[in-house]
Amino acid sequence: ASCVQHRLVVRDASSLQLLQLYTCLDQIQYIEWSSDSLFILCALYKRGIVQVWSLEQPAWHCRIDEGSAGLVASCWSPDGRHILNTTEFHLRITVWSLCTKSVSYIKYPKACQQGVVFTKDGRYMAVAERRDCKDFISIFVCSNWQLLRHFDTETQDLSGIEWAPNGCVLAVWDTCLEYKVLLYSLDGRLLSSFRAYEWPLGVKSIAWSPSSQFLAIGSFDEKVRILNHVTWKKITELDHPATIASKKTIVYKEVEKSPAVDTERLSFPPTRELASSLFSTQSKYDISQVPVSLQYVKPVADRANPKVGVGMLAFSADNCFLATKNDNIPNAVWIWDIRKLKLSVVLEQLCTIQCFQWDPCQPRLAVCTGTSRVYLWSPAGCVVVQVPGEGDFQIVSLSWHSSGDSMVLLSKDNFCVCYLEREEV
Repeated sequence: ASCVQHRLVVRDASSLQLLQLYTCLDQIQYIEWSSDSLFILCALYKRGIVQVWSLEQPAWHCRIDEGSAGLVASCWSPDGRHILNTTEFHLRITVWSLCTKSVSYIKYPKACQQGVVFTKDGRYMAVAERRDCKDFISIFVCSNWQLLRHFDTETQDLSGIEWAPNGCVLAVWDTCLEYKVLLYSLDGRLLSSFRAYEWPLGVKSIAWSPSSQFLAIGSFDEKVRILNHVTWKKITELDHPATIASKKTIVYKEVEKSPAVDTERLSFPPTRELASSLFSTQSKYDISQVPVSLQYVKPVADRANPKVGVGMLAFSADNCFLATKNDNIPNAVWIWDIRKLKLSVVLEQLCTIQCFQWDPCQPRLAVCTGTSRVYLWSPAGCVVVQVPGEGDFQIVSLSWHSSGDSMVLLSKDNFCVCYLEREEV
């Protein structure tokens, strides 16, 4: 699904054939599929309205108007039959049922980085709250929206919460001014508290491994600390130095090259295909000899939100690899072998890393850098894929299909779908 101004366009993922075209009341700011892909939500934040469309019954539609309360966020519940709307100033979260048309209210939600999270099985929801200048967590049962647990947290200014994939542990982290990660059980017991240091800026990013065995914590000191699920103690610390010296680490460096043009085919005026090949540059990966010095950017200390520390973390689907990005070294992706707890590969790009995401089915990482190329890494090696087409298609974000057979590549104004051939086993 994609939106163009006030129109919602639904296409077939395999052929991009147009399936449905819906018209909303105003410009669409956010869209989201229900978990069973039968409904699609369109949020019109400026009007405080959510419109819901059915794929099975195109004539059916639903409209939710928050009125004077306004709207700043909207999402589906895991069952795909309830919608959670957050009103302006985070006064409350309204839970709307599409089946019974009933309404429930959750008061005092906190405006933070990540304040509402569901367990992977969809049974429970945790909400970060702020009451009387203190942080709280409320855990709800998603089947009937009954409150299961309500407890206060040992945080000064809670920044985010995240469930472990098995739904047994909730990670809570404090403001960047206070390095503190707290781990709570489903019944609200504090299992452990982790604090790496005291005074400098603290936690910047967090990621659970798919098996729930590891919790990776990216910090402003350019390090990743990994906790184990048995004792919740640190098992290793992953540094991101500007110089790669280990001979066991493979460094892939992106290099640009001008394409060779057959002079006998030259004609004036040149054909469109020839012109595009004449003035476009191609890129490929070279393996660099260690030691390798990476481009290091010194952060500006007197500005807000300095580009420093580990801001992006992601585990591969098989738990074997961890991909990280240190904002001080913006052109590099670090890939760690979790089985050996060692740095395996560094991808050194020509431009700043915008986004990376693992294939949901196998250890294959897709990277984009704001250019018209997408980069793929797997244990077998690296490849650069040039997006065909006219004009400058700058990829700023990407998203894998759940099957791992294709991915959506997004630029500022357009999108395209990249299909990958599955290897025969």
